[in-house]
Amino acid sequence: MNTYDVAVIGSGPGGYVAAIRCAQLGMKTVLIEKYNSLGGTCLNVGCIPSKALLDSSHHYEDAVKHFEEHGIEIPGEVKVNLEKMIGRKQAVVDQTVSGIDFLMNKNDIEVIHGVGSFKDATHIEINLTKGETQTIEAKNIIVATGSKPSSLPFIEIDKERIITSTEALSLKEIPKHMILIGGGVIGLELGQVYKRLGAEVTVVEYMDRIIPTMDRAQSKEMLKVFKKQKMKFALSHQVHDVKRNGDEVTVKAKDKKGNEVEFKGDYVLVAVGRKAYTDGLNAQAAGLQLDERGRIEVNEYLQTNVTNIYAIGDVVKGAMLAHKASEEGSFVAEVIAGQKPHINYNLVPGVVYTWPEVASVGKTEDELKDAGVAYKSGSFPMRALGRSRASGDTDGFVKILSDKETDEVLGVHMVGARVADLIAEAVTAMEYRASAEDIARMSHAHPTYAEAVKEAALAATDDRALHM
Repeated sequence: MNTYDVAVIGSGPGGYVAAIRCAQLGMKTVLIEKYNSLGGTCLNVGCIPSKALLDSSHHYEDAVKHFEEHGIEIPGEVKVNLEKMIGRKQAVVDQTVSGIDFLMNKNDIEVIHGVGSFKDATHIEINLTKGETQTIEAKNIIVATGSKPSSLPFIEIDKERIITSTEALSLKEIPKHMILIGGGVIGLELGQVYKRLGAEVTVVEYMDRIIPTMDRAQSKEMLKVFKKQKMKFALSHQVHDVKRNGDEVTVKAKDKKGNEVEFKGDYVLVAVGRKAYTDGLNAQAAGLQLDERGRIEVNEYLQTNVTNIYAIGDVVKGAMLAHKASEEGSFVAEVIAGQKPHINYNLVPGVVYTWPEVASVGKTEDELKDAGVAYKSGSFPMRALGRSRASGDTDGFVKILSDKETDEVLGVHMVGARVADLIAEAVTAMEYRASAEDIARMSHAHPTYAEAVKEAALAATDDRALHM
């Protein structure tokens, strides 16, 4: 029987990063993955392929709607080749996955493909993809089995017309009318892809706003932007029935007054979130405790109730974000090695990769109000920037929330071009507990989108933005 210092179950952004860090710290490490390709949901059917399609569809929309105003004339009709677009997406995925294979070899990490299940707290039985079984022993075990799309109890996902994000990434045709159940990150990103390509898109959301976990100003701005892009929204609608009849799918919902509303389309994308995935893990054999939502319970060191077993990423509580899982992967490896790492969960940024992009870190206004924290707020619109006008990306804003007494930055919320990258400035500032005044006094290159951060910081300190 092969023995290891650490066995990692699951090769997503949490698992493979944990394996690399363990190997860097001198531990003999094995990575167990049930699928043939490494990278988990993020690399195979999540972050990477969705961004590839978002980018391709953005290029198409620019060619159709914006090239002419830039003085670029294209003879003939601009057409979508969906098969080629999906093919490019897959090529990006394949290249990224092969990069993970390279990293495993580089760090001398053994990879076993098969479903890993606990025999006890130190032994894992692996049902190999070729049908055989293998048992290994590990001093420490890290569970990183991720999550899968959630649904509603009355919805039957047929993966043809009633689909999840996984199927939406590989459609063979552009929908005529795609109905999105859920106005969160996944639904809005994929909805925008197909809207750009020519589909009619209707978002049916239970809450009274889209992206409800983010700041209300962001929800309001993005609703305005999406409506301008001709997406339709039914907010405060509770879906209670989804039925398929041939190529037509009917969604029934009740609005906030209790009236019955019906939507008909050729595709329904169910995007109501994700849930922890522990199927086949046989967690009870190791004595692991799960909470009421099926997540593995852990302490502040991401250690389970069984001291040599840890869990990270989507399978534990917290935001289901790839970068959060990666941070936890490094964290656990360093804990096992006897180091004293830290993660500040308040400073894990959240991003929506629509266009314009949406990014946040820290507390929202609602959270500060609910906590009774006295705060100042400063906002600056992207349309006031020369860089935004030059590129034609004038939607959005940067908002900075700071403590009323100390001026420490408590939250930063952005909508605009490239704010997915820009949010890192806010994370850095907040990690060092910067004040709004600190950011306001830093030089920002001109002309850049980043100037909006400086201006918002000025606005948060005595309302002294310079260009508004």
